[in-house]
Amino acid sequence: MVVQEFTVDLNKPLVFQVGHLEERYQEWVHQPIVSKEGPRFFGNDVLEELVLMALFGIFIWTLIEYTLHRFLFHIETKTYWTNTAHYLLHGCHHKHPMDSLRLVFPPTATAILCFPFWNLVAFFATPSTTPALFGGGLLGYVMYDCTHYYLHHGQPSKDPAKRLKRYHLNHHFRIQDKGFGITSTLWDTVFGSLSPSTTGKKN
Repeated sequence: MVVQEFTVDLNKPLVFQVGHLEERYQEWVHQPIVSKEGPRFFGNDVLEELVLMALFGIFIWTLIEYTLHRFLFHIETKTYWTNTAHYLLHGCHHKHPMDSLRLVFPPTATAILCFPFWNLVAFFATPSTTPALFGGGLLGYVMYDCTHYYLHHGQPSKDPAKRLKRYHLNHHFRIQDKGFGITSTLWDTVFGSLSPSTTGKKN
């Protein structure tokens, strides 16, 4: 009796099919399909939507990351209390950029801020998509924090990490009013705050 090998049906949801390929999976996954249409991952319509919402949440986080860094963390202050608040918020990181103990936002503060962010997401999203959208944003935040720490204390030898490290340290040590993106240069490009070292311009 000949056992027929499992074949992935590209017209059906893929996620729970690919495991059946077993040792043939590596060969299958490295044969690209050149198409602008994305595949369906899940058969359940709600689950399929939730995956897209989570990815959208990560994307939205990158914009929040850029906006906070550029317009809040780099706000100009002059008075005693605003200077003090800014130093605690972000100034200490610029003054002592290699201080590993004050590089990551305190987890307790993050947990507290989750409540208003959850309510904000719930205001704009539907009850069924709020958890995925919020979860995607939270995952984006964790990715940002890990990336930021690595750019300061890791020694990447290959791009894109090596390029991002150079870009971020340029923001700290050379041109502090440009290059606000941490995980990417996307929003710096969109809003015209790309560091001159990236654009090829000289100071």
